[in-house]
Order: sequence, then structure tokens, then C-alpha cells
Amino acid sequence: MERQDDNPALISAALEDPAAFGMLYDRYVQHIYRYAYSRVENTRVAEDITSQTFMAAYESLGRYRERGYFSAWLFRIAQSEINNHFRRSRREVGLDATKRLAEADDALGSVIQDEELGRLQFLIKKLDNDERELIRLRYVAELSFAEMADLLGKREDAVKKSVYRLLERLKGQME
Repeated sequence: MERQDDNPALISAALEDPAAFGMLYDRYVQHIYRYAYSRVENTRVAEDITSQTFMAAYESLGRYRERGYFSAWLFRIAQSEINNHFRRSRREVGLDATKRLAEADDALGSVIQDEELGRLQFLIKKLDNDERELIRLRYVAELSFAEMADLLGKREDAVKKSVYRLLERLKGQME
């Protein structure tokens, strides 16, 4: 996602002209929405969280400091909004939303058979919260390892190793 190095210019432009914030919004809205949807499994709530995330980012943009990835800062805000939602509703859903996203994508839906997807979902549900979050950030939000490391406050190689070990474990359990 954060493959382009023009974010500092976009951020500066957004600080000067509020209309320029739209370019940042356009760049990240799909990723934030998919991540929120994977957590709440409700279209309307995911849209609300996405909207609240960008409103909070816009209001806080003047306090943003270039100490890492802008996307990690934005996802921290999204996590906070999601946590606020769960505090209010007192319930969290699993990764069942991932199945709906996969079914909506015909290419992925045709490759993954329902039985295998069901087994994988079962195994993912058995993971602890930190491991499920790694899966969400990498494959739902499509963050790079560097962005994930920045967001999680860990080293990039440690995050990469954790994801690959987790995938190997899941692959072994699928066989």
C-alpha cells in the first residue's frame, strides 16, 4: 500500500489546503474499510468506522510527525475506532467476514474451495488475538511488513518471521 514516497508531499498539501486531504483518503480508504469490515463483519458499521477514522485523521493531521509510515499512523486510528466500537457493543466477530470478502471476489472464490476455506477459518478462529491481527493486517489490510512493524512497534524482520511461521503452522494444520 505505502509503496509511493509522495506521502510527505500529500501531507504537506493537506495541511495547506483541506481539499488535498482527499488524495490521502483516496489512497487508503479501501484498505481501511477492508480492515474494519474484517473486524466487525457489518457493512454499515465498517463504513462508519472508516468514516470516523478519516475524520479523526483529518482533525489530527497537524499533530502527525514523520517518524514512520503514514499508513501505520492511520491504522492506529482505525484500531482505536474499532476498539471504541467494541467497547460500545461488547462483542467482536471472528474472521468470517474474510469468507464474505473472498466470495465477493470471483477470482479468489473460484480458486479456494468452500471446504478448504471452512477448515482455514476454523484454524484461524483458534489463533490468539495477536496472530489473527497479523493475518488481518497482512492479508486483509494489505500492509507491507515494514508498515506492520511500525504499527505494532516491532522490528520488520520479527514481524516477517512471525507471519511466515504462522503461515507454515496453518499450512501444516491444513495438510
